[in-house]
Amino acid sequence: MKEMKDIPQNILAVFIDFENLALGFKDRRGRFEIERVLARLVEKGNIVVKRAYADWKRFNDFTGGMHEAGIELIEIPARRLTGKNSADMRLCVDAMDMSYSKPHIDTFVIVSGDSDFSPLVSKLRENNKQVIGLGMKESTSVLLRDNCDEFIFYEDLEAEAVEEPAVHAADEKQREAFRILLESLQALRRENRDVLWSSLIKTTIKRKRPSFNEAAYGYKSFSRLLEDAERAGVVELSRDAANRTYIVTQFGLELAGGKRKTR
Repeated sequence: MKEMKDIPQNILAVFIDFENLALGFKDRRGRFEIERVLARLVEKGNIVVKRAYADWKRFNDFTGGMHEAGIELIEIPARRLTGKNSADMRLCVDAMDMSYSKPHIDTFVIVSGDSDFSPLVSKLRENNKQVIGLGMKESTSVLLRDNCDEFIFYEDLEAEAVEEPAVHAADEKQREAFRILLESLQALRRENRDVLWSSLIKTTIKRKRPSFNEAAYGYKSFSRLLEDAERAGVVELSRDAANRTYIVTQFGLELAGGKRKTR
């Protein structure tokens, strides 16, 4: 088995066709939440580029949230002024330019459901890039969906929730630490990680919550946090073959009805 340090971390560039998303939300209750999207994508690797394309004068209410999320807003003139969909064209040009000029970026995320992006997806894959699509079920083209390596529906993000089995936490601070741990373990399960090394878990937590420090929750090391989580019935642990590091074998509701170990 590979240690976590031998497992490469994907480097992501995210391109958002915001006008397509707005179209998908037109007849829905609620607002588009970019935080939900980024929380899911950061599970896949390190996001180094975040760009959103639109005539932002039309979507002024969304610009504050986009800026807070660290997204670069690319201003595109209204279609009536250009006579064509210049947002789509600019997004494609930028993505292809980055594909050639930034070889360390191995994963491109196209947040749109527009079939016009299918040629872009094909070309990126020709260049040995992984392509992830993300869009609304009602407004996503089957052609685009099936051309991506993976496609995520925004509605599925809304349905995702952290499993929170009954745990015996000493206080609210410890309960929060366990919730963060479960959140990252579920993220790794979604990414089909077979072996949940403690170092891989902590790296995932840090990607999702860069300010995380186990000391803030009263722990001298991440291993101590894992040991407490096992005692509380949140996770089940084993050691690697060399007995050097912890591996989480089960967690959350997977342990329901199981026998809990004590230390």
